[in-house]
Amino acid sequence: MVSWFRKRPGSLTVAEVADSGGNAEPEITRATGSDTDSALEQLKKFKKTHQWDFNLDYDQIEQVNKAVDSGDTEKGASVEHTLLEEDSPYFEVRTAVRNYDIDVPANTIRAWVIGMFATTVVSAVNLLFSLRNPSINIYVYVVQLLAYPVGVGLARILPNHQFNTFGLKWNLNPGPFNIKEHAVIVMMSNVSIQGGVAYATDVLLAQEVFYKQKFGWGFQMLLVITTQCLGFGMAGIVRRFLIWPAAMIWPQTLANTTLMYTLHDHTPSDPAETNGWKIGRYRFFLYVMLGSFLWYWFPGWIAQGLSYFDWIVWIAPTNLIINQIFGNQTGFGIIPITFDWTLMTAFIGSPLPYPMFAIVNTTIGVIIFFLIAGLGVKYTGTWHQDYLPISSTSSYDNTGHRYNVSRILTEDLRLDVDAYKKYSPLFLGTFFSLCYGVSFGALSAVIVHTVLFHGREIYERARLARNQDADVHLKMMKKYRDTPDWWYYVWFAVLFALSLVTVLYWDTHLTWWAMIIAMILSIVFLVPIGMVQGITNTQLGLNVLTEFMIGYMLPGRPIAMMLFKTYGYITMAQALYFLQDMKLGHYLKVPPRVTFMCQVSACVWSCIVQVAVFNWALGSIDNVCSPDQVDGYSCPGAGVFYTASVVWGVVGPARIFGAGALYAKLHWFWLVGAATPVITYFAAKRWPRSPIRYLHWPVIFGGNGQIPPATVYIYLCWGAIGMFFNGFIKRRFKGWWGKYNYITSAGLDTGLYISTLVIFFALILPQKVNPPQWFMNPRADGNTQVNNAFNNLDSNGAAIKATVAPGETFGPSTW
Repeated sequence: MVSWFRKRPGSLTVAEVADSGGNAEPEITRATGSDTDSALEQLKKFKKTHQWDFNLDYDQIEQVNKAVDSGDTEKGASVEHTLLEEDSPYFEVRTAVRNYDIDVPANTIRAWVIGMFATTVVSAVNLLFSLRNPSINIYVYVVQLLAYPVGVGLARILPNHQFNTFGLKWNLNPGPFNIKEHAVIVMMSNVSIQGGVAYATDVLLAQEVFYKQKFGWGFQMLLVITTQCLGFGMAGIVRRFLIWPAAMIWPQTLANTTLMYTLHDHTPSDPAETNGWKIGRYRFFLYVMLGSFLWYWFPGWIAQGLSYFDWIVWIAPTNLIINQIFGNQTGFGIIPITFDWTLMTAFIGSPLPYPMFAIVNTTIGVIIFFLIAGLGVKYTGTWHQDYLPISSTSSYDNTGHRYNVSRILTEDLRLDVDAYKKYSPLFLGTFFSLCYGVSFGALSAVIVHTVLFHGREIYERARLARNQDADVHLKMMKKYRDTPDWWYYVWFAVLFALSLVTVLYWDTHLTWWAMIIAMILSIVFLVPIGMVQGITNTQLGLNVLTEFMIGYMLPGRPIAMMLFKTYGYITMAQALYFLQDMKLGHYLKVPPRVTFMCQVSACVWSCIVQVAVFNWALGSIDNVCSPDQVDGYSCPGAGVFYTASVVWGVVGPARIFGAGALYAKLHWFWLVGAATPVITYFAAKRWPRSPIRYLHWPVIFGGNGQIPPATVYIYLCWGAIGMFFNGFIKRRFKGWWGKYNYITSAGLDTGLYISTLVIFFALILPQKVNPPQWFMNPRADGNTQVNNAFNNLDSNGAAIKATVAPGETFGPSTW
């Protein structure tokens, strides 16, 4: 098949090995060395860009500073060889990624066939079941695992024959199935996994099902393709800041990389390097995966009470304070005990790939803003919290019931101000109200933090491009022809033009200037938020900011609000998902042009598949998106999206957070978020070896972005597990951690996902078998009088101090 990269002279590909009779081995490439003067120059670059590197020990940074300041070329060469030339400067990367490259083909026909097939299946299944409650998703580890035997099988049965088509040479079977082909498959399927189902499909559902606007296939296709693929152009443009630097380790990618090597390398471990363990990664992975698969049958089906282990609440199921303080589902949940791996991975992801400092900072934020501040808000009656739940994603009226948005809408779906004033202001639960303030703080903190801690680094990387301080992996990637910048610029320009056509040709109520502002938001925040994710594994969102801005710019336009949010927020989020996969290709030495082609092709194709399945579902499933749909296809995501579009697009942020409004004081978080990085910056300069250096305020504010629907309890469980593995075990058993930590994460996740799929399709979807009816499971007949783990105030969402008598209300008398 066509190859978009130049092979290093003198090296052999697997195809050439096969053609030569298999007597030669693929050549191993290592980074080329440098003389002492260039080594010192590399360290000077390193010093300029790594002074505030959170994943390096300060001793390493100080070692570089001393070598550069001394001007000693021999000492500089020694330090440079250790930090950059021999391997990655990061222990986590050294344990997960090989420091050499094997010349094997990545751009093969079988990789494309498997990759496009996986993309098709994942896109279709994930879209279809996103309409159902409960939902189900196919995750990357499942595809990564299943693709391996398929690739190996094709390598055994396909003919090894060199074809020549119009001068183009290609081979169906260019040798054994290799890790680079596997990476191409994962990058293609990840297009429809990392970002989940196309966000735009919720816009289409809300528009067609709830607002009764149908613009046809043309609008659907353009909207989905532009919102999903526009971020790819942005991702390529900023790769010099977020892919090439060694500091951008992208921790989650290390777990995927480790699983790749594990599947392709079945050798045993050296006990001298793993604290006495001899078992190889491959066998260890299989054991962990099997154990995870078998265990999930207990919290997933046999004893579901093991998930939210509310043993104190079970003792006193009707005690209000106990249910509020210790309740794990709608309360504060201050005792983090769970036996369900799903609880952490469903909202935040496995804690094992996260750096220790990121876990600690996230936990600090949860404790400060949601536990301490949440208790204060709840028990002082602030914002009328006596009448509202602690944890809920819903909005409420002044009687304590769900806010009925239909009462404040005119026939043309605009705000009826008189009806709004007669009905009720909008109220939010404890966590929901605080999450907006914390989001404000995260956005201001990330900008100030980036300027202070990474401003010089960004300048240097922009100036040096591929000549920046190169670790072993960037040096090895230089042998491949890079993707030209103009490819990404053209892709972005074309998709942005199509985006303008999408919002202006059809009556979306979104103006051209608002669309440009949405793009500016995505572009401005991409590098700061991308640096946070590349360093900490935490992604901050622009959902709150986009909702606020469009609510003020174009009030009373719910369709425009949904589109502005999608282009302003999801475009950036998609760019980050593309970047994460680019880093996977970077680590596994997939030629950049192959990465470009496979990501673009898979993105466009997945959008086509999802639009087709979307229309099939709406036309073929009876009563789809109705609350009482017989098979559960009630479109829960679209319902939430519709409510949000009315709240923020119709009621608008000015009536909720504006001057004199109930939640106006939350705007103080903007100032707090901007001030805290400044204080930390100067304190860390004064005391560089103190723990203050590792306070990361964007993560403290934004690492808890899944609350709600996640809870304090879930984050505390996540933090406890993360600190155990990445704190205690890494410090006491570093060899074991380096060999098995990431594969433990992959094994737990893979076994869980496969078990979830089996339970869903074999038991839940047919709806013919009920879980065992005992204390640890909910009643299948809905009887709430029977004493069990789910019959308490917390589980029933009834842990509320005060209720409103018929005909009475709470809150202000005018609004």
